[in-house]
Amino acid sequence: MNWYEKLNQYFPVQEMKSEKHFNLLLNEKGDIYKKDEGPYHVLLYAELKDFIFIDYIYVSKDARGKGIGHKIIDRLKNKNKAIILEVEPVNYQDSDTEKRLHFYAREDFRHAKRIGYERKSLATDELNVMEILYWTPTNESEESILEKMKKTYEEIHTYKDDEIYGESYQPVEEVLTLDQEKDDILEQIQSGIKS
Repeated sequence: MNWYEKLNQYFPVQEMKSEKHFNLLLNEKGDIYKKDEGPYHVLLYAELKDFIFIDYIYVSKDARGKGIGHKIIDRLKNKNKAIILEVEPVNYQDSDTEKRLHFYAREDFRHAKRIGYERKSLATDELNVMEILYWTPTNESEESILEKMKKTYEEIHTYKDDEIYGESYQPVEEVLTLDQEKDDILEQIQSGIKS
């Protein structure tokens, strides 16, 4: 089974890129979009000047618990850049979603609690809601993480989407948002602390 088939069997259809999309990214954006593959894993990620976006990470069920995921994350952390990724919210009918979140928590990733991510899937026409997780070697703000996610969305997710899928994904402003209400509450708390 090739790397695309592995990803296609593991990830929900609404989260998957087409094989053509992957090939265009790997061939035309190979300076930033990379594939790392071994007998038990597949990693597709974008490495930009100041951050890394993990697009897909797959570890075979046969190899889980052997530290492969930890080694992959460590290799990326050693580049000393922020690392960002999208995950499905916990779905109690799918135990993998909970295991995935526990794995990233063990790896010191944090939830970007104020960043909203909702995109209509071109494959299924369903609304796809994701959570943003991130790790940084510095104390980066969620606003900074949001800007990096917007860049990822425009450079990777929507790359030649019209040509590949016959239609475009929504504009980035509709997909990625910063929860202003939470911003206002945080501001009130901080001003209360200062007075």
